Amino acid sequence: MSLIDLLTGSTSNQVAEQAENKFGISRNQIIALLAVAAPLVISYLRNKSQDAKEAEALNNALDKDHDGSILDDAAQAESRQAEGGSILYHVFGGQKSTVENQLSQNTGISIDKIGPILAMLAPVIMGYIGKEKQQNNVGAGGLGDLLGGILGNASSQAQTQQSNPLNDILGSVLGSGQSQSGGNPLNDILGSVLGGGGGQQQQGGGLGSILGNILGGK
Repeated sequence: MSLIDLLTGSTSNQVAEQAENKFGISRNQIIALLAVAAPLVISYLRNKSQDAKEAEALNNALDKDHDGSILDDAAQAESRQAEGGSILYHVFGGQKSTVENQLSQNTGISIDKIGPILAMLAPVIMGYIGKEKQQNNVGAGGLGDLLGGILGNASSQAQTQQSNPLNDILGSVLGSGQSQSGGNPLNDILGSVLGGGGGQQQQGGGLGSILGNILGGK
């Protein structure tokens, strides 16, 4: 299953509906947030997996807690929200608040809700990675290539299917980070694509302008 399939599938819609009911944020905003958060988390994990210890820890976590069952049981997203918070701390470390602030500014989701919503989405993203790992029979040593392949395939698919707004978001997000795989994903994605850095003019306003057009800026 491609990343775009995840975003447009029933799991994402069901999770977005839960978050909409719980936080009063529109379903479209939740799915748009997932379209940014998923490649961002995957990019961070890809960088971490270059370290053998981190790769082994990620491999063990995926085997133990993220078998992909959440994709067939979206109710887990809400019940595993506390776990999702822990995932975000591990993935982003000291940059967690920076990531949340930037996402809040560019999606129109208030800062007090962005963290809890991301915590609901994190187990879904990890479940997706875990399922891909199982299906491709990948161990710790192959995680970097697996994660890079997920991002590369999503980028290619987004570029060939321009009619879907989610593809526009993914295309904008992935168009920046892919060419700088050795850099910091926060700078690659949040900086130049979301409009937090000097590269925003190249992207015509980046994700902020895409979300503005799709969601009316709210």
